[in-house]
Amino acid sequence: MPDWGMQNRLSRIIRPKSGHCVMLAVDHGYFGNIPGQLKCFGDLNPLFEHADALMLTRGMLRSCVSPDSDIPIVLRVSAGASMLKELSNEEINVTIEDCIRLNVSAITCSIFVGGEFEKQSLLNLSKLVNWGQEYGIPSLAVTAVGREMVRDYRYLGMASRMAAEMGASFVKTYYCEDFQNVTSICPVPIVIAGGKKTPEREALQMARNAIDAGAIGVDMGRNIFQSDKPIGMIKAVRAIVHEGAGVDEAFEIYQNGPVGL
Repeated sequence: MPDWGMQNRLSRIIRPKSGHCVMLAVDHGYFGNIPGQLKCFGDLNPLFEHADALMLTRGMLRSCVSPDSDIPIVLRVSAGASMLKELSNEEINVTIEDCIRLNVSAITCSIFVGGEFEKQSLLNLSKLVNWGQEYGIPSLAVTAVGREMVRDYRYLGMASRMAAEMGASFVKTYYCEDFQNVTSICPVPIVIAGGKKTPEREALQMARNAIDAGAIGVDMGRNIFQSDKPIGMIKAVRAIVHEGAGVDEAFEIYQNGPVGL
């Protein structure tokens, strides 16, 4: 019988009505990447009501998110090197006790399959899975692949399947061509990373393609908060993910959004 606490927390992120989710990624600063409006994190609060969950670090959670907020938190609990060094050299830097104090809905770290510190990152995930099993907290594995490896379905599929085999509750990975070859071999839900800022229609098309290929949602950051119409953009993404909207319909939602926040 599934653990009630685990399932309850996961259902706050992946909405039972649609079986999908829209996560807002704002954890970029943990390795030194502070793009655009992330310089003024508090300005992003108007976006929170349109997200199913917020992915961030404990420092930003305590400093920039009101404890009155009811938004589910996916907490990054790994760190190690800045973007100037080898990113795969990460360790777990948050205790499970602090995760519980912060009342998070899931815990997350990256795995760097093919990276210099691949083994260490996989053991980091194992620690999260073990914590989750003990305390009923889902674990999200964020997949990355070595710099010499292309982001195609072979390697992203391998990394996603490895994460699931190790016990991750759900997986975040990049979208690629033939993405159904990734989702078809991964037995746990997959959300796609938004990646670098691209034109809004391209980002919406990527979201539509990913959902059509078996993803259950997106974890998008820069393509939302760096948009000229962030509210319209996150509403457009929600329409695709939760309502099955097409790209043209979603793009119109984006265009009708207010400029700025």
